[in-house]
Amino acid sequence: MQRWSHALTDGRTVRVVATAAADGDFFVGEPAPADLERRRRSIVDAPWTWLRQVHGSDVVHVGEPGEHAGATADGAMTTVSNAPIAVTTADCAPVVLVGAAGVSVLHAGWRGAAAGIIGRGVELLSANCGAPIASFVGPCITPSAYEFGDEDLDALIESFGPAVESRTVSGQRALDMPGMVRLVLDRSGCPAPDPTTLACTSDPAFFSHRTRGDRGRQTTVAWIEASAS
Repeated sequence: MQRWSHALTDGRTVRVVATAAADGDFFVGEPAPADLERRRRSIVDAPWTWLRQVHGSDVVHVGEPGEHAGATADGAMTTVSNAPIAVTTADCAPVVLVGAAGVSVLHAGWRGAAAGIIGRGVELLSANCGAPIASFVGPCITPSAYEFGDEDLDALIESFGPAVESRTVSGQRALDMPGMVRLVLDRSGCPAPDPTTLACTSDPAFFSHRTRGDRGRQTTVAWIEASAS
């Protein structure tokens, strides 16, 4: 389990937790596992806003704890305290954006990035609490393990430039997922994420659909902790 935090300008603090396989499966399915709520509450004991993700660009605005839980979207944003917002991932990048008085969590796979999920997250955050002042990228697949089809990779290169192309350990063409996320964050005017927080989901410590066909999912959850005063 990885923990990260950042202070807001009003004295509150954004807390972020990114889980690993050892922390349990956070896959959202039907029916939901009986212990999924217990796993969530063990991280932060408040109603979570969790999402049914579709690799799109919709971001919900959460005004109270648990609002929009189960919504079909790929991101959530809040400015209220004690309202956990979360995404689940296996290889896609979980992205957290912190504004002066709010936070956004985004599910950024290659399709979502191409659809503009990060830009939409920046737009909604900026409109409600100012431009992003910090960012975090959690565990995702890295190019050494991400062989990518020529047609899709060429389309991404056309959209984002040649820097998104890399090579696998065996020399095959690959997509640099974290590199693409960093590029989009930079183009959106966001501060660069701390590179020391990045982990590759090809590591057996994480769930990975791409490398092992895992059904399980990590979660990345963020919430605003009220100031002590």
